[in-house]
Amino acid sequence: MKKVIPLVIFFILFGVGKASAKELTQDEIFEKRMDLYKKTEATTQVPWYYLAAIDQFERSIRDVRKDLPDPPAITGYYIPPEIWSGALNSTLEDINPMTIELFGGIGVDGNGDGKADRTNNEDLLFLLAQYLSKYGMDDQSFRLALWDYYQRDQSVRSIMGNAKVYRTFKRIDLSEKAFPIPKGYNYSYKNTWGDRRGWGGRRIHEGTDIFANYGTPVRAVAYGVVELKGWNKYGGWRIGIRDLNNTYHYYAHLNGFAKGLKIGDVVEPGMIIGSVGSSGYGPPGTAGKFPPHLHFGMYKDNGLNEWSFDPYPHLRLWERSQKK
Repeated sequence: MKKVIPLVIFFILFGVGKASAKELTQDEIFEKRMDLYKKTEATTQVPWYYLAAIDQFERSIRDVRKDLPDPPAITGYYIPPEIWSGALNSTLEDINPMTIELFGGIGVDGNGDGKADRTNNEDLLFLLAQYLSKYGMDDQSFRLALWDYYQRDQSVRSIMGNAKVYRTFKRIDLSEKAFPIPKGYNYSYKNTWGDRRGWGGRRIHEGTDIFANYGTPVRAVAYGVVELKGWNKYGGWRIGIRDLNNTYHYYAHLNGFAKGLKIGDVVEPGMIIGSVGSSGYGPPGTAGKFPPHLHFGMYKDNGLNEWSFDPYPHLRLWERSQKK
């Protein structure tokens, strides 16, 4: 019996450790995030969708930036250790509120446990809410707070868009995607990323061409906000939509737009935004210089600059999901 007891203790200790370290499902992550946003809102009166909008923006840029650490599972908001603890603080990961204040750090104890822990979700979001509350609780105040913090128009625009989407749908589990052409319509496409283009000067093709008949409906592929709508001499009638991952979706050569659609509108996956055409390569109204098709492009913003990337693998994934 004496030999059994240590063995039992071993399994209890290490079994519990293994269970507590299990990976969270995506639904559990969304639930924990939302609980955290709502708890911070209750404590500070800062609307949860403002907190969620910034947190999601920071998560999206950390996913693609090499100069920033990868985001943890729950929060994306990031404060460098030297800012949190104070530039002259020899203990960069200091959690003592008194010494942090002494060295001019901004770290705070947000949950009342006596520690100002940069890795604690509640402390981080409380600091963020504390900053926002100094400006006010309306959109104009929020916009000003974002500008003072990020000093970049596109970052402000992206975060304001996130807040608008979250406020519209009243939830954060908005990761669904849709293929841009609805099921039941004939279309074809291949990987045309990087192909040479001649009209308007030598350039490469930054997207995938999906060939379909005139008037075939074109759908939004993700939750987001319409950032651009109108004519471009290359893309013809085109629409630009930025999603919650700070990815810009570009739909070009359209035959027309969905009735009533305007810049600033919130869209969701599967929503009709226009139809396939052959517009472009000239002044407004030019059409017919090439077969009807949708040019679909994707651009990533990392908080500093934006670049295009190949949308073909994403289209294939969304198409497979649609067929199921």
